[in-house]
Amino acid sequence: MPPFSASRRERERNQRVLSQGAEAKIILSGNSIIKDRIKKSYRIPELDEKIRKLRTRSETKLLTKASEIINCPKPQELKEFDKIKMPFIDGKKLSEHLDNFPLKQQKQICNQLGEAIAKLHDNNIIHGDLTTSNMILKNEEVYFIDFGLGFISHKYEDKAVDLHLLKQALEAKHFQNYKELLKEVFKAYKKSKDSKIVFERLKAVEKRGRYKH
Repeated sequence: MPPFSASRRERERNQRVLSQGAEAKIILSGNSIIKDRIKKSYRIPELDEKIRKLRTRSETKLLTKASEIINCPKPQELKEFDKIKMPFIDGKKLSEHLDNFPLKQQKQICNQLGEAIAKLHDNNIIHGDLTTSNMILKNEEVYFIDFGLGFISHKYEDKAVDLHLLKQALEAKHFQNYKELLKEVFKAYKKSKDSKIVFERLKAVEKRGRYKH
């Protein structure tokens, strides 16, 4: 038996699956999070490996770039092509805790959200899944997680859709103070150099949504 096998078994015992979706398992390992992309049995194995490799590489690059701009976990080196290792952000998930804070604090948090999103968009980073489930409050600072649906884009339309997703998330999950919270997000987002154009595109995105229903 290889000499490292005991320590490997020990590491595996200390690992805990925090969540599992259709695309990946999120594993807590010590002070780190490992995002492990799930194999798809319905795909040709070679194609499946290629897709997982490309998506992992893309998300790693996006996280690395974002971590230099806003609060988010910076990926660490891993040999496995389909895994991302990053620091565990030990804080409160906003989807579960935002409504429990005093309104003043909720507004301060949403101001942080708007400012961070403005920085991402000014660097052409689209998060792709802007919900409070992907935001963690630690030491009064908001951290963004899960860039799995993210991408790089210069298009104002993509930035507007990002804001639209957050608007929908706030209205659905935090409806009690939804209007005030959204106002704070948008007020801080005005720091983006392209905010006026993006807000105009957002109106167009919302009109299209209304016509569909």
